[in-house]
Amino acid sequence: MMKYYQCPVSQTIGVKAYAKDRGVPVSCKSSAPLKPVRSVHFPNDIVFLDCVRHGELERIGLFLRARRVNLDTIYHSGMAAVHEAVLSGNLECVKLLVHYGANIVQKDEEGWTPLHMACSDGFPHIARYLLSLGADPELENECGEKPADLIEPDNKELLELFGLAAADD
Repeated sequence: MMKYYQCPVSQTIGVKAYAKDRGVPVSCKSSAPLKPVRSVHFPNDIVFLDCVRHGELERIGLFLRARRVNLDTIYHSGMAAVHEAVLSGNLECVKLLVHYGANIVQKDEEGWTPLHMACSDGFPHIARYLLSLGADPELENECGEKPADLIEPDNKELLELFGLAAADD
């Protein structure tokens, strides 16, 4: 199934008229009019991933209920939809994907789990949610890093979540 988008060209205009309007010389003997409307076709997975990145929960739900996408797919970005949702920082989107079967310990092409990404990008609310579902904080990526190894030293909330916060004097 393909998604169709209309190009915003609203009128037919000849090349000469367009060029004259823009102050560009035209050396063509004949100029055909530009087409008024074009359709661009995107595969479902491209549109779905765009919805995930933008947190369009209603549209994501439509894709998932219609079973038009596979949540285990690793996209050209090297990540699955759940990884993209974590990187967007949208907990509700992560929850929706998990509700429909996204794997919370799925690794991307570099061995990062969603928990690695939540820790690296500073999203304690998502890390807490993933841990509550049983995400393994001991899993290592291809560089041998655990999620806690990726926490920025100034992210106190994540450090506390992983029991790494230094005691205040």
